[in-house]
Amino acid sequence: MTSFVQGGHNYLIPVHPDRGPDGRGRARTWDWPVNAREIAPADLRNERIDLVVLQRPHELALTRDWTGRFPGQDVPAVYVEHNTPAGPAVKSVHPLAGQDDIPIVHVTRFNEMIWDNGRAPVTVIEHGIPDPGYGYTGHEESVAVVVNEPVRRWRVAGTDLVARMAAEVPVDVYGMGVQELPDQIPDVKDRVHEDVPQGELHRILGRHRLYFHPYRWTSLGLSLLEAMTLGMPVLALATTEAPVAVPPSAGLVSNDFRVLAATARRWLADPAEARQAGLAARGHALGRYGLKRSLDDWDALLKEMVR
Repeated sequence: MTSFVQGGHNYLIPVHPDRGPDGRGRARTWDWPVNAREIAPADLRNERIDLVVLQRPHELALTRDWTGRFPGQDVPAVYVEHNTPAGPAVKSVHPLAGQDDIPIVHVTRFNEMIWDNGRAPVTVIEHGIPDPGYGYTGHEESVAVVVNEPVRRWRVAGTDLVARMAAEVPVDVYGMGVQELPDQIPDVKDRVHEDVPQGELHRILGRHRLYFHPYRWTSLGLSLLEAMTLGMPVLALATTEAPVAVPPSAGLVSNDFRVLAATARRWLADPAEARQAGLAARGHALGRYGLKRSLDDWDALLKEMVR
């Protein structure tokens, strides 16, 4: 959403006084533009709304309750699917699969393929991220990982692989809920960094020699793309969309942990090779996941829907 609101439209952002899950308002971790305006749900009925962006199934009902309009019929709507299926992939039917009024917008080709989209119109608009700038120094001989709630999400997030990596090389872990991690992985004691603000994280992350993306099952972690855009060489599992996101020149994508660990050790010992891979990573990320390309793709879809 931080990327989406960088476009040239007026964005109405519902906000509740408690900033709960149905009314978080503007982001507090990034400076959103002034055309992303907070609004109380009770005031939405009086607004001219050209299109509604849905991101969770129950927002169909919220739209009816808050605006008095049925999405896809009384007002154009699109549904952004950020995630891979939570259940068995080959049997997962998308919540909007049974209708043809609201397009499902997937953020990766993998998601489009893995979900059963039924008769819903489907399009793919890949991620686009604001360029944080080249921030790589790599002077710290350590591996960086960004993961939220690593203890609760253990195997999905690849936390067990973080433990294996930390047993072989120094690993620093950033994210929400990471303060619980040393109880499970003693090797990261004094190397966890709880909920670092995004801007500060961008400044810090590039100090590490490389980035490790241990996720087994995720759509396409934005932390991976951000690390690449910073100019970091990356290691990732060959799952979901990672083989497309990380070309061979930018790092290593493999399901063989021994090869991943060996590459981490090699880069820690060879900063020049690591820097070269990081430059390739940044070039690829800016080309494929640049903000302008994403906003152009969104503008094309929004104009079509409103027309």
